Order: sequence, then structure tokens, then C-alpha cells
Amino acid sequence: MNKVQLGASDLHVTPVCLGTMTFGEQVDEAGAHAILDRALARGVNFVDTAEMYSVPARAETYGATETILGNWFAKNPSARSQLVLASKVAGPARGMSWIRNGSLDLTPADIVGACNDSLRRLKTDVIDLYQIHWPARHVPAFGTVYFDPAKDLPVASIHDQLEALAGLIKAGKVRAIGLSNESPYGVHEFVRLAAQHGLPKVATVQNPYCLINRTVENGLDETMHRLGVSLLAYSPLGFGLLTGKYDATGLDAADAPQGRMAKFDSMKKQRWGRPEALAAARRYNALARDHGLSPTQLALAFCYTKWQVASTIIGVTSLAQLDEDLDAYGTTLSAEVLAEIDKIRWDIRDPAL
Repeated sequence: MNKVQLGASDLHVTPVCLGTMTFGEQVDEAGAHAILDRALARGVNFVDTAEMYSVPARAETYGATETILGNWFAKNPSARSQLVLASKVAGPARGMSWIRNGSLDLTPADIVGACNDSLRRLKTDVIDLYQIHWPARHVPAFGTVYFDPAKDLPVASIHDQLEALAGLIKAGKVRAIGLSNESPYGVHEFVRLAAQHGLPKVATVQNPYCLINRTVENGLDETMHRLGVSLLAYSPLGFGLLTGKYDATGLDAADAPQGRMAKFDSMKKQRWGRPEALAAARRYNALARDHGLSPTQLALAFCYTKWQVASTIIGVTSLAQLDEDLDAYGTTLSAEVLAEIDKIRWDIRDPAL
């Protein structure tokens, strides 16, 4: 895999990134370390985590994923220098009272404190890419369709947050900064204010992008292209729906495969658990099989080959899943398949937005 540059930063990463939110919940520490070893051996140089992980988020597992990663770095000192490490500071509490006492804001002090805590758990001196996990201001995200100005609250300004992130870069604790679950307005405002005040420019935005959620293409892709910001695509397999494993059983059957969507009731209440999302996934999965591909190959090749995507974040619970996802890199989708994908989207649009 050739390396790609993230925005205007000096970070160069593989176009496949290992996401780690399963570590500490679905994957124990030994299993996580085995997955990290295999990913590194297969050439992946980009790992993404967050302070709130593992997922589903619980007070008992808050910070567990970063701790597992830190223990791996301690066991493998040379690994840290081979990897681009990304983490995130959680935005205002979304039902997580254990993060900053359920604060509805994300202040500069919160950002600095969270970064210091992440560095301690990760057992490292620097986080290569530090991201705001979701905005402090109200935005339509995580399944919310419409912006509602009535839901705005007085929160820290984007300028103040940029100042805090700039301070972390100046202190040598962070190399580059990014956003997540952002809107076109948010990306533009972060870039505009950075240019106006001589502050660091965001290098990346990490947003959902997959066959059943292509909302990135509704204006965010143009914004990022014109502003020189790179997309990190998360949930390329639609939380497992696009692997085909739920096609026969659905999510609620007693014999449903025990992936996260079937295992955790909290997941079923999210956008990925909508009946429309599973129905759409079944159509894409059938398309893959009709053309001699596995559903996983189709879904990942879609992300791996789109011009909008700099790096695709894969999340796995086993070495077999990791190998399958990495083996899908290099899969070419024919013009006929791409046309069929767009026909399906025209019918169903983005059921997991």
C-alpha cells in the first residue's frame, strides 16, 4: 500500500487504518495485541483510537482501549515509531456522565486535560493526530437528520478550541489535528479561523462513509477537497451489516451472528440498527454475490477506491477479519458494478445517515 498524506500535515499513512474501538469490550488485551502485531506485520502504519473507547461506551471501560494500546507499545518499543497514532477527545456528553461529569461543553481546559490523560494511558509522549470526536455546538449527526438552532447551547468557540489544540502542538504533545462527525460548516470554520489567526489547520475529518451512508457526498466532499482536508472514512462495513452476516437472520433472531449489532441492544437503537439500513445492506450484499465478490470485498473496495477517501478505518474482532479486510485492498469494481451501486442508492438514499 502506498502512503497518503493527510491534509497539509507531515503525516503519511497507509490507506487502510486499524480502528480499535472493539479492544476492551469484544476483544481482550491478548487478542488486541495479536491483531496489532498482525496489522503492523502486514504493513498497516495507521491506528485510530479515542478516550471514550471501548464501544459500546460504559463507565467501566472508559479509556480501556488506549490502555491496551499503551501496554502494547510498552511491550513493543519499536512499534511506536513505526505507527501514526490517532486519538480523540470526546465532545459534550452524549449520555456519558462519566466523561467530565457529563459536561455539555468542550472547553480548552477539557481538551488539554483529555490529551494529557490519553498520553498517559497510551504510554507515549506524542499523539500524531489528535481529533475532536464530535462538535461542541449542535449539529445533525449520529442519526439526527436536521439542524435545529433551538438546540444550540453556549459552548466554547471554535477559535478557543483551536487555541487549545495549537498549544498542544507547541508543547510537542500533538503533531497534527483533526475533526470527526463534522459538517461542511464546521470544517470551513475551523479552516477559516486557523488562517485568520495563524493557528494550525485541521488535517482530517473522520466521518461515516459506506454504501448505506454516503452523506459525505452531499457537500462535505467538495468542502474538504477545496480546503485540502483529508477524509478518514469510518464504519465502511456499516457496523457489520455490509459483511452479509445478518442477511439470513436479521439482528434479533436467536441464531443471529454475535457481532456488535446483534450482541448489544444499545447498538440496535442506533442508525445502523434501522430496518431500512439492513434492507439496504441486503441489496448491496446480493449485488456483490451476483458479481463474484463477497459483501465485504464490495463494501471495502467501494471505500478503498473512492477519490474522497484518504484512509479507510477498519474495525475487527479477530485475525481472520483483519486478514479479510486487508486482502480486499486492491479489489477493482467494474463500471457495471459501480453503476448498479448508484442505482441502488437512488432508490434508497442513505438509510443509516
